[in-house]
Amino acid sequence: MSNTKTPSVLITGASGFVGSFIVQCALEQGFEVWAAVRKGSSRDYLKDPRIHFFYLDLSSDDRLEESLEEHRQYYGAWDYVIHAAGATKCRTKSDFYRTNTDGTLRLARLLVKTSCLAGRFVFISSLSIMGAIREKGARRQDNPWQYQPILDTDAPVPNTVYGKSKWKAEQGLRDIEGLDYVVLRPTGVYGPRDKDYFLMAKSIAQHVDFAVGYRRQEITFIYVQDLAEAAISALTKGEKGKAYFLTDGEVYTSRTFSDLLQQEMGVRRVLHITAPVAVLYLVSAIAETFAAWRKKSSTLNTDKYRIMKQRNWQCDISAAQRDLGFAPKFNLKRGVRAAVAWYKQEQWI
Repeated sequence: MSNTKTPSVLITGASGFVGSFIVQCALEQGFEVWAAVRKGSSRDYLKDPRIHFFYLDLSSDDRLEESLEEHRQYYGAWDYVIHAAGATKCRTKSDFYRTNTDGTLRLARLLVKTSCLAGRFVFISSLSIMGAIREKGARRQDNPWQYQPILDTDAPVPNTVYGKSKWKAEQGLRDIEGLDYVVLRPTGVYGPRDKDYFLMAKSIAQHVDFAVGYRRQEITFIYVQDLAEAAISALTKGEKGKAYFLTDGEVYTSRTFSDLLQQEMGVRRVLHITAPVAVLYLVSAIAETFAAWRKKSSTLNTDKYRIMKQRNWQCDISAAQRDLGFAPKFNLKRGVRAAVAWYKQEQWI
């Protein structure tokens, strides 16, 4: 009989879209899984009896340190941590930094201080940290795409508060002595349980497709399961301190996603509307102002405007393929088919 200890992993943001898939993937690969959740968080996607729960409060050094010390005393250190918790929309700019920057660095720093992490810390960042770069150039005859892929040697110039908060967190991780970490920078993540890209499916179901800007847009995607598997791989693979771009390896036009949704949902006619960038900015600014007045966050805001305005979302994933063994299984066609099947099964559409 083997005495080999089952490796343990703490997954933050476990009740969310990406985090819940990472939990599922970790269970399938035989890890002892601890789901970090806030009190009152939904457990709709965390019903597997093998899951252990850890209540996480990232707002206070004292409370977090106390809970980590208590865990180590009773259960020992985790072998690994995947930090998938974060905010993609907030009521104020400071809330982005409070969650995405301060919360990330507090967790990483106190894991080291309390000796509650034996191995690697994997941080789920975002391609958004790069900003709108490599958007000039003309299409070459030997390449169907106009723009060049963003490289990991390019300097990040984030143009959204979300991207800036993630980039500041990445920078802060470098300064935590004794931390073994890897950063993942996925492009747009879609799939079952996601509510952001679902808005497009809902719009297509109502026979309307809305796009922004007349200049060519070249975009990338990653199916959530592929991201989850990459996160698990990064626990034991990859270069310490390195950041890896993640996409499905293909490039798409802005129309491809809506066309695939229309095909999979069996919608016969769709009105395609393209609005000028200036119109989107005006609508976003109004929505953001109104949401602030109501003291709520808005799905449509100036951050979202800058993301939709960006034309080039290509990036080079060769380092992830080489170092992490990253081999995405879902291109956009297969991923959209799986997502739509789930929408129908759950009666979202």
